[in-house]
Amino acid sequence: MSEDTKVVAELRESFGKGFARRLRAAGKIPAVIYGHGTEPVHVALPGHQVSLIIRRANALLELDIEGKGQLALVKDVQRDPVHQIIEHIDLLVVKKGEKVTIDVPLVVTGETFPGTIANLDATTLSIEAEATHIPQNVEVSVEGLEEGAHITAADVKLPKGSTLLTDPETLVVAVSVPVLDLETDTTAEEPAEGETEEEAAEEDAAE
Repeated sequence: MSEDTKVVAELRESFGKGFARRLRAAGKIPAVIYGHGTEPVHVALPGHQVSLIIRRANALLELDIEGKGQLALVKDVQRDPVHQIIEHIDLLVVKKGEKVTIDVPLVVTGETFPGTIANLDATTLSIEAEATHIPQNVEVSVEGLEEGAHITAADVKLPKGSTLLTDPETLVVAVSVPVLDLETDTTAEEPAEGETEEEAAEEDAAE
């Protein structure tokens, strides 16, 4: 765990939309912590700090709740659909050494053979990993791959300690040659040599 994931959480006993709005106006984010058979715990988190942390997928927070430490995995972030303001966060209780199931983003690296493109068919992979060693993403190299090449989930190299849960035969990347849409070519015919554009237009009108 790094220092930037240590967050002081304030217990809250008031609920409702009005209270949540006042919390957000004060720069805090309402959140609930649940899991491992415990009763849900409602807290308020420092807005700016947590907003930066959750930019990473599957962020893990080391919470300080009235002096008691608790690891929690960000499971859901609810945002205002218009303003994209964080309205609420769901946190899952985890323990060191415990394995969790998460969806990890895929990132394509490298360049395919000249004249071809890599099409990403799957944007995430479902894996099982230790709660304290969750990868931010999984890289898929397409360096030098030619037309017709494809990469399945089974071909993706996972970080040590991670286990693939996605169907191994799931197509992740397919390499192809871009197809040109000739119907979109609206280039006008050039006037014949010695012919002005006005004369060419008159001839077209007479046809």
